[in-house]
Amino acid sequence: MQSNPALPTDVPHVPETSFGKWFLGTDIWEIHVLRRALADLKRLIAQPKSAYPMVVDVGCGWGPAFKLLKDDFAPDHIVGIDVSAEMIAAARREAAKHGIPVDLHQADCADLPLADGSVDMVFCHQTFHHLVEQEKALAEFHRILKPGGLLLFAESTRAYIHSWIIRLLFRHPMDVQRDAPEYIAMIRNAGFRFDDGAVSYPYLWWSRPDMGLIEQLFGKKPAKGHAETLINLVAVRP
Repeated sequence: MQSNPALPTDVPHVPETSFGKWFLGTDIWEIHVLRRALADLKRLIAQPKSAYPMVVDVGCGWGPAFKLLKDDFAPDHIVGIDVSAEMIAAARREAAKHGIPVDLHQADCADLPLADGSVDMVFCHQTFHHLVEQEKALAEFHRILKPGGLLLFAESTRAYIHSWIIRLLFRHPMDVQRDAPEYIAMIRNAGFRFDDGAVSYPYLWWSRPDMGLIEQLFGKKPAKGHAETLINLVAVRP
């Protein structure tokens, strides 16, 4: 495993809270956030391949997705990208624990240290709402993907990121948050292709204003017409 030198100090970045860093290492995050998103994204792939040789995990955090990506997509090569040196160090330990070779880079998603057309899949899970330069990041994803390569995109919308509990516990660049239709438009404008069948809007308990308590206590399903809090999407680089 390797990593690149530290980032320049002028990279636009909103540091995560101590709680946020801790939460990324909990079972709640892995089981109820990461695993559920990945299972849904796999379902949305219209023509899945037996293997995706080169997979990039952008915003890899401490690396909980590495083993899942290895098991689900059989890559020969995994690259982990994160802006935080602390997360890169943790990701290195996580990869070593599972014996998975991973190339790790402390880098900004708006300036990826990867060659044009070198990647089969970009996995972007709950990363985009942290990014300041979102259009540049999408352009980078498009650049590094091979024609026919996949972008697996799982994201929280403005309605969730602007909720009181997220404002209290986490830190994000609040002025760049988007709702689901805006994410769809931005990804299409970046040159990616996908149809309606490649998009889903899970309304998971942890993303609801009441944390799912009404359904758990009274069996009452969420009302139709609620603000979407999550979007999962599989897009193709033509």
